[in-house]
Amino acid sequence: MVLIASKTKKGKFGIDQEEMMNAGVHLGHRTSKLHPNMADFILGIRNTVHVIDLKKTTEYLEKALEFIQELVKNGGNLLFIGTKLPLKELVKNIAKECGFPYVTERWLGGTFTNFEVIKKRAKYFKELKEKKEKGEFEKYTKKEKMQLEKRVQELAEKFEGIQDMEKLPEAVFICDIVKDALALKEAKKKGIKTIAIVDTNGDPTLVDYPIPANDDAISSVKYILEKVKEVILSSKLKAQNSKPQPKA
Repeated sequence: MVLIASKTKKGKFGIDQEEMMNAGVHLGHRTSKLHPNMADFILGIRNTVHVIDLKKTTEYLEKALEFIQELVKNGGNLLFIGTKLPLKELVKNIAKECGFPYVTERWLGGTFTNFEVIKKRAKYFKELKEKKEKGEFEKYTKKEKMQLEKRVQELAEKFEGIQDMEKLPEAVFICDIVKDALALKEAKKKGIKTIAIVDTNGDPTLVDYPIPANDDAISSVKYILEKVKEVILSSKLKAQNSKPQPKA
């Protein structure tokens, strides 16, 4: 049985159900992997795969974008989290374009719950990287220099995306709550607002702003992240333009 959502005109934030369908946003996991709390977001079944109701996706994506819009307007910080291999570069690039921190390698336990220690390690990485860029490694022996460069590379994988994060973010955007369950758990424990793409195998009740959608296809995640980016950049520009100009 083939089920598709009815075609609609672009709604708020330019969300288009036909574009989402073309991006595969509606394609969930096999029916055997359904989380019971996702049942209300299911439109039907196609080839043993659950089809997500794009009307629901539109509704919940709008809610998430409204929250992000208000967050950025008030100067809040959003941490992007996407450690699944196919999504790493996409998540990193979107976060950089937005000027927000990101985690694309394995989530370090304690990133939120033991933040002061993590912040010190990130600061150490930043200082070491700056020394390398200034050529300060040249005064060491060849062996010492290689060891330091290797250390910078190792630390970069863990801390590059959060090196400028001086305090806990007001919110996180998680691309896969099953893969990054620990990040979600820590965010909830610290009272950080959560926004996340939730596929048919995830539990939307764990997230403040769940977005029912395919979290495996790059095209699906890209569609949603592009909408997030548009809202962030637009909100930042409005906030900047609303600041009082200095008198001549």
